[in-house]
Amino acid sequence: MINKLNPKETAKTSINGINGVNNNHNGQKKQLIIWISAMLIGGILGCLGIAKLNNLFNFIATIFTKLFQFIAIPTIALAVITTLSELGTKKNTGKIFGHAAIYTILTTFAAAIVGLVLYIVFAPQDITFNTTSQMATGGVGGISYYEHILSIIPDNILKPLLSGNILSVIIVAMAAGIGLSFTPDTENKAVLIKLLYGLQELLFVLIRGLLFILPLGIAAFCAQLCAQMTTGSIMGALGKYTAIVLGGNLIQMFIIIPLFLLFKGLNPVYVFQKMSPALILAFFTKSSAGTLPVTLTAAENNLGINTSVSRFVLPICTTINMNGCAAFILVTSLFVMQNSGIELSLGTMILWLFISIFAAIGNAGVPMGCYFLTLSLMSSTGASLGLLGAILPIYAVIDMVETVENVWSDSAVCAMVDKDVATEKHTKDLIC
Repeated sequence: MINKLNPKETAKTSINGINGVNNNHNGQKKQLIIWISAMLIGGILGCLGIAKLNNLFNFIATIFTKLFQFIAIPTIALAVITTLSELGTKKNTGKIFGHAAIYTILTTFAAAIVGLVLYIVFAPQDITFNTTSQMATGGVGGISYYEHILSIIPDNILKPLLSGNILSVIIVAMAAGIGLSFTPDTENKAVLIKLLYGLQELLFVLIRGLLFILPLGIAAFCAQLCAQMTTGSIMGALGKYTAIVLGGNLIQMFIIIPLFLLFKGLNPVYVFQKMSPALILAFFTKSSAGTLPVTLTAAENNLGINTSVSRFVLPICTTINMNGCAAFILVTSLFVMQNSGIELSLGTMILWLFISIFAAIGNAGVPMGCYFLTLSLMSSTGASLGLLGAILPIYAVIDMVETVENVWSDSAVCAMVDKDVATEKHTKDLIC
């Protein structure tokens, strides 16, 4: 078809399009510079060791953590409900979930395998610690893993929201979304769905407002980290254990996940760069669920993921795709059992490999979620929990790294599913 626009109008349209792309790129660069500056300022102030200043930063960091948790739960619920209400009766819904589930299991299994191999190769030695600490007896209220699974099954509609149980929220949201998709098309259904989309738009406005003041939160989070680092609690007898956990996370982040992306024909550097706002935030919030609003925004605006994929895959991955958590649960469980005198045969290690994978899939994407879940698992084995008390100060840093790994894996899974859906659609169009 011949372009009927005159040359001046055509040139003007092209220039406007280029300027729009350049402005968006410049905006991302400006945001990144502001965030990095906030990190540096926060780090410098945190290293000064001023008690009143550290208390102020703790206060600010707590506020931001609460705000992200406040927004995260309704964001997850509305994203799942609206997506399933629209796609629930279509054939590609099952395909999207199937692709996401396969990639989740594969990446989580790979993360656990990396952790196990590193543990066997480097074999951390037993350490001497005080087992009479307040954590040496009892676990998380004596909760077994079976009770942990039962706790995610809601017995009323408000309990998941009030308790902040992300997996319960997912279950309720999926039930509501699927129910809406099979509800007859009536005026009441149309009004309800319109209301849900309106609430979702309101949440994204709030998210943009929160992102505007986020540099203050980043400075506070970074100051917290530097203040913890100056205590020297990371050094000492737990060094090899820490190196194994962090080394496994880094191998998964920079080798395993990029290989998955390359296998699907995606550029891992490009995906990483476009998702960097979410990855930076994940490092400081220590919550993949809390980071979800930014992850969704980056996936859709920066990476160009189809909203029907991103708003279905990312909320689900936030709950079930826990690469870093699987590795932490496995390595920490083996380390605690080893120091409790429990024999670690190859069969025992393989058993705990699968336990860690299933436990990670059922874990909530909230700060310290993996730590408390590991406590629950260890309390059911009769292992001494005193060592977990010694690990606690280290976990502040581990949690940051593994949250980045979780969000990076979520982003990769979303990108791979989007590529699969686009490829299938293109193939179908060619056949038709």
